[in-house]
Amino acid sequence: MDKVPAVSPGPRVEVSAALLFQGGRLLITRRPMGSHLGGLWEFPGGKREPGETFEACLQRELREELGIRVAVGPCWATVEHAYPERTVEIRFFLCRLLSGQPRPLGCSAIKWVGRQTLRRHRFPAADTAILERLVRTPDLWREDSVPGPEARSFESQPRGR
Repeated sequence: MDKVPAVSPGPRVEVSAALLFQGGRLLITRRPMGSHLGGLWEFPGGKREPGETFEACLQRELREELGIRVAVGPCWATVEHAYPERTVEIRFFLCRLLSGQPRPLGCSAIKWVGRQTLRRHRFPAADTAILERLVRTPDLWREDSVPGPEARSFESQPRGR
């Protein structure tokens, strides 16, 4: 797991993001206009709530924003990025679609993109940190590269204290 350090302090936001591959393509979503970083493409996911695990956060966000259920696999990368107004930590998890077809319920658009077209889309600075690594990892884009039986389906549950 790679970790890219933050550049400056600020309010900290923890985010879970899905790397959901299907048929050699990766799912990306477009942020709604008028929102922070509106109009840019990103990996589906969202902010972690207090007491929520990163995996449970991802399950909840994908259900709310896309109407799908996924099995959450291993964390593939962690990125920290300092925007002027906040610092974000994003954990990117390999996921497998269990049920539903993605629909843009909490985003303005969705798109399945190929390895050669991923970089043609504009992403927030925090996401661009892993774009090159994704493109340089062809095994992820194979049909049979989805997480195996070790991927688990998480339901929202409080984190143990």
